[in-house]
Amino acid sequence: MKKYRVITKIGNNSDGSAQCVRYRCSDLISYCRFLDKTFPSWTWTNVYDKETGIQLGNFTKFSRPTVKHPY
Repeated sequence: MKKYRVITKIGNNSDGSAQCVRYRCSDLISYCRFLDKTFPSWTWTNVYDKETGIQLGNFTKFSRPTVKHPY
């Protein structure tokens, strides 16, 4: 099973910098549902390979992954 490390922007700090959270996941569609429920104002997500740390891609709230394992 493919595993990803994801960093998601959920808002802005008081100084204007990005407020981000990090998670590990294996299903990007379920991860989007989790974000909608837990952080409704999330903006974008960067997706990284869990083993190598190489960025595989990114998506936004309005341009979501269409399959569980796109990378």
